[in-house]
Amino acid sequence: MNLLLILAFLFFIGSVSGWVTELLFRRFVSSANPERRWINPGFCTGPYLPLYGSGLCLMYLIASLEDFHIIQNPVLNKAVLFILMALCMTAIEYIAGIVILKKTKVRLWDYTNEWGNIQGIICPKFSLIWALLGGAYYFLVHPNILKVLNWLSENLAFSFFIGLFFGFFIIDVVHSSQIIIKLKRFAEENDVILKYEEIKRQIRHHNDTRKQKYHFFAPFRSEKTLSEHLKEWREVFEEVRKKS
Repeated sequence: MNLLLILAFLFFIGSVSGWVTELLFRRFVSSANPERRWINPGFCTGPYLPLYGSGLCLMYLIASLEDFHIIQNPVLNKAVLFILMALCMTAIEYIAGIVILKKTKVRLWDYTNEWGNIQGIICPKFSLIWALLGGAYYFLVHPNILKVLNWLSENLAFSFFIGLFFGFFIIDVVHSSQIIIKLKRFAEENDVILKYEEIKRQIRHHNDTRKQKYHFFAPFRSEKTLSEHLKEWREVFEEVRKKS
């Protein structure tokens, strides 16, 4: 099976399953959601998180190194690959977070209240979660994944669905990037760092207080434009900047 097609399948599976994982985590576990509401996680509008999709592709490639028997001791070989997965997943999270923060002055996620965090982008707790996810993939999923992928490659309907998914995904990324551009412009004009999830939360609170409908897949939708909301909260952003 073509490697590119394998990675396309894995990106789809990882992005969607990652979105479901984050959705449940934020609803039932996360301390940042004391109201226990359903929150659409991530940068995109649709039900997928590209960070998880990229991570699953990377874990597949790393796990495939086992076939080359780089380390002769099989137990040590598995341990090294497992550790490598955890480190690479943390590296992906850090690189993605720092690039977006530096380029747009927007935090897509914020770990500043977590112990041992580095620049609020990565922290030991979530690195451990990445390690556990990597272990679950390596020991439970990877041994059977080639059989599943071969079956999917022979199913033309599913291949069409994957193509459709990437079509919607690209459109979604372009649309979501327009929101980031607006946030970037405001952040640069006012010399502040904006927190993506906090802005979504504030808009939801605004809609709730005015008994307006909350749009799960369009969290920035309101009777006011995003620019109007940002101007109203300018003093709050400036106060946060002074304290930081």
